[in-house]
Formats: sequence, structure tokens, C-alpha cells
Amino acid sequence: MIKRFLRDETGLELSEYAVAAALVALAAVAAFQLLGTNIGTKINSLANTIK
Repeated sequence: MIKRFLRDETGLELSEYAVAAALVALAAVAAFQLLGTNIGTKINSLANTIK
């Protein structure tokens, strides 16, 4: 299915745009969660160092 999708040179249908948008949204959420966790850890580390 993925190979067929990549070889398809016709215009994208609405469902394909929806799948692409969902994948981008999931990647963004995962990246922000990871980034937020890392930033929180650094802030706590700095706060403990200051104490």
C-alpha cells in the first residue's frame, strides 16, 4: 500500500491529505512532549543547583 502510494503520480485526494496531516500532527505532539520533558528536567536541575 505504501509503495503504491509513493508511486502514484496523480493528484492527492482528500483522504491522503488527511493522513499526511495526521502524521505531521502526531510527530509535532511527540516532539513537543519530548522537548517539554527535557526542558523541565533542566529547569529542575538548575533550581536544585541554586538552592
